[in-house]
Amino acid sequence: MPEPHTLGLFLLAAGALVLIYILTQSVSQGRAAGVVSALGVETGTLVHVTSAAIGLSSLLATSALAFDIVEYLGAAYLVYLGVRTILTRPAETPGHTDPGTPAPRPTARIFRDGLLVNVLNPTVALFFLALLPQFVDPAQGPAATQILVFGAIMAAMGLTVDLAMALGGVYLAMGAATALTGRR
Repeated sequence: MPEPHTLGLFLLAAGALVLIYILTQSVSQGRAAGVVSALGVETGTLVHVTSAAIGLSSLLATSALAFDIVEYLGAAYLVYLGVRTILTRPAETPGHTDPGTPAPRPTARIFRDGLLVNVLNPTVALFFLALLPQFVDPAQGPAATQILVFGAIMAAMGLTVDLAMALGGVYLAMGAATALTGRR
């Protein structure tokens, strides 16, 4: 089993990007967007768990080229999301009255972006490849089934944290806005 400090670094590296994405969506788009982004991210976690169970994650661990491709795709996608956020001007949409805030994004796009932010992070794949097999007991049945069960439990726990971050981000943003504007 990996050393606790190594495991902690993996958790930090794997989780930081998705938490930033979820918080950004919550603060800029509201509570529903935060929840949808969390669901997208954890669906991505289930993709990684399934990949680990069928052995695709080991390809990333053994092939420098495959790892680099996924890493560069993930970095390019994050750059794309950042540039799009910077260049997108607030738009007039029905029901959108505040000119200083971005127009609401479709929930399907928010979900897809959360899914891709997680799936294109090779650190998450390596995390599951390193962690989940440590808990497999051959006497308890097929390894793939056990990995899927452990991974689903981790995804459920991750969703709990992600939802707390999404909802907490909204309340923090509301508090910051109140503090900055002096309104109560």
